[in-house]
Amino acid sequence: MEKAYRNLGFLFLLLLPLTFLGFYKTYFIHFPQFSDQITPFMHSHAAIACVWIGMLIAQPLFIRYRKLKWHRRIGKWSYFVFPLLILSFIPQVIRMVKTDRAIEVFFPAADAALLILFYSLAIYYRKKHALHMRYMIGIAIVFLGPTIGRIGPTLLGWSGNFTQYTQYAITIFLLTGLMRLDQMHGKKFNPYLIIGLGYAVHLLVFSALFIWM
Repeated sequence: MEKAYRNLGFLFLLLLPLTFLGFYKTYFIHFPQFSDQITPFMHSHAAIACVWIGMLIAQPLFIRYRKLKWHRRIGKWSYFVFPLLILSFIPQVIRMVKTDRAIEVFFPAADAALLILFYSLAIYYRKKHALHMRYMIGIAIVFLGPTIGRIGPTLLGWSGNFTQYTQYAITIFLLTGLMRLDQMHGKKFNPYLIIGLGYAVHLLVFSALFIWM
């Protein structure tokens, strides 16, 4: 693993407290007596997302500690887990379509689109480790969206639009920092440009749907 990214797995561990905070009031606070509003599909989505986050954290740690056999094994498991993750978005989308907030289907649909794009590129470049790793970082960044999207309104009292633009600002900050890191170490940062382009489209569509209309 590139020296600048040796502690990537430890950084990914931050996804755990962020996910807990983001979903505390809407999900975790109800454990173990969940209300009827929390459907089995929501439990399935939560479980699969937790498994996926665990895999994201484990993979760079396996590389760091030279457990390459386990890294490859978990990578193969992702061929099964990732489709389940994407499929787990569908019940949420169907439920939202049937409400007066159908426009908010944008959020799970856009996140799923980014996940599919970055995962497809990561698998395509699986033998080019530098590119593969950077697209997996893109996947981790996508997971910041739902967490920040809930921490802002539920814990900090932010408006939905302010929360969303804060998410974009954090994403730009992270991508800029990662590109600067690669530039300092003489590495190509093209994957981060593609990830940034994906988020630029995300921003434009969000603004068109929620701001300009």
